[in-house]
Amino acid sequence: MKTRIIPVLWLAATTALATAVPGLATAADAGATAPAVGVAADPCVGVPVQPTAAHKAMPNTYEAWMREWLWLDWGQRCRYRAENAALPAATAQRVVMIGDSITEGWKEQHAGFFGPQRIDRGISGQVSEQMIVRMRSDVLELKPAVVHIMAGTNDVAGNRGPTTIALIEGNLATLAELARAHGIRVVLASVPPAAAFPWQPGLRPAGDIRTINAWLRDYARRGHFTHVDYGTVLDDGSGGLRKEYSGDGVHPNAAGYAVMEPLFEAAVAKALAARP
Repeated sequence: MKTRIIPVLWLAATTALATAVPGLATAADAGATAPAVGVAADPCVGVPVQPTAAHKAMPNTYEAWMREWLWLDWGQRCRYRAENAALPAATAQRVVMIGDSITEGWKEQHAGFFGPQRIDRGISGQVSEQMIVRMRSDVLELKPAVVHIMAGTNDVAGNRGPTTIALIEGNLATLAELARAHGIRVVLASVPPAAAFPWQPGLRPAGDIRTINAWLRDYARRGHFTHVDYGTVLDDGSGGLRKEYSGDGVHPNAAGYAVMEPLFEAAVAKALAARP
């Protein structure tokens, strides 16, 4: 009975969503396995962590794919589930980096910087609230000695809707405090500089980024967290990202990550030497 009912309920739900959100691709369209419903042994079944053939056939591939993924897995916990399961046991030097596309892009630009004990868990487009949702699966359960938290760019851009500076700061504090509660040392990274967002024309984010970064610096001092300010090497002097370090003014290129890496190394070493 259960195996017959679930696909029907799922089809009804996704059909309704497709009506509400034109262009939504579904696993039914692609001939793929129907996603799980409710409490399931494997909630990641059918979740499109990569675009399917149906998504790729659409002119708005990214938007259709992301709508479906976020509908089924808003926190995107399924993204790294298989990779997390394949990791070896943690060592006393393990570092996990949680963040958005600026973190995810780091391993794309410099794959050799990472390995089983230096783990990149960035997801493009994510806001800080989504990182809270996956903090347990992508950080706590990996048992790192240190977590590097870099978030806020997409919050300021409004990727998941409007927000406030106070909400962003609260989310960053929650991430840091969750780690500390589990004995994980914390490196709080500044929000990288940006004068504009290509996907949100009209926004001028530099002022909000400065405000969040000033709070981050003070919060890290008060909370005895390690703070790393990548703006010292990336900022062009007016709140933007230096042209030689980025192709779009938001995401560092290989040269940008190269100047960030010594700061990262120093911050991790400082965190490891600090009390938990």
